[in-house]
Amino acid sequence: MTSHSLSGATVAITGGTGSFGSTMARHLLTLGVGQVNIFSRDESKQDEMRSRMDEPRLKFFIGDVRDQESVESAFVGADFAFHAAALKQVPSCEFFPDQAVKTNVEGSRNVINAAHKLGVKSLVCLSTDKAVYPVNAMGMSKALMEKTAQAFARNNPKSETTVSVTRYGNVMYSRGSVIPLFVRQVREGKPLTLTEGSMTRFLMSLQESVDLVEHAFFHAEPGDLFVKKAPACTVDTLARATALVLGIDEPEIVKIGMRHGEKMYETLLSREEMAKATDQGNYFKVPLDARSLQYSIYVDEGDSAAREAEDFDSNNTEQMNVQETAAMIEALPEMKQILAEVNR
Repeated sequence: MTSHSLSGATVAITGGTGSFGSTMARHLLTLGVGQVNIFSRDESKQDEMRSRMDEPRLKFFIGDVRDQESVESAFVGADFAFHAAALKQVPSCEFFPDQAVKTNVEGSRNVINAAHKLGVKSLVCLSTDKAVYPVNAMGMSKALMEKTAQAFARNNPKSETTVSVTRYGNVMYSRGSVIPLFVRQVREGKPLTLTEGSMTRFLMSLQESVDLVEHAFFHAEPGDLFVKKAPACTVDTLARATALVLGIDEPEIVKIGMRHGEKMYETLLSREEMAKATDQGNYFKVPLDARSLQYSIYVDEGDSAAREAEDFDSNNTEQMNVQETAAMIEALPEMKQILAEVNR
């Protein structure tokens, strides 16, 4: 696939009113797509997006991924689809894990089935680093979403739909990002609250997350998994960098303790996945394990590669200092807008 092939195409986005979905929609419109179908369950966000973007190529569909028929309505005539709808907040999924399963696992199965039924050429499912060695319900449900996508690819080799997965870390200034909280605290003259300052987290912009998905469309075979080689920093560094961008050199920082289900660091690829991964420059690609249930043929020969590989995690990737992190934050469109307001 090339970006030129998107010209005139119809693209459906589940969770299309979210941070990722709306950024992807804007990007697709610049590529000359014919139509973008925005699928979500929040009519007020749809109304706001409709007014804000004022774009005749956007078509809005109310529905829920838990209802396959409503997904199908948005996938009619679609050439490509991005599956971004999910329950993403760690604490809420901890308290309501059954709801995480219904949306993130069963809902994803509905999306995959709808894409297959309606002949969507390529479906990219968005996952998270929390799906690797998951310790919380959100990560566990996203790991099962990945397995659902890969199982479809394995069990339906003749499907017209290529289903692949992209996995990424924290997206800066997306809904649920801690950066807007730090910005608000700095502007209100309050201390910056950290759960645990030594935690490390990957850093990625919304535009980079869009580029990752587009890379998957260029290069995916059924069941492939893609990650971006993202840098990381500690949460303490992130807080200090945000304050620095807003003109505060020495912010007051208060440690409040870890939340339900939080991890000290995040992993984008396990060592087992790294053993199979191919290096594609800015990205790693992990092919589908397409083995059948006939395990007996693998008894005599094992695979030692995984023992020699290392995880790709937020502790062993490139570590950003305060100044480097501040430069990344300052380049974000949302931060540029805030700085323009401050300097007005």
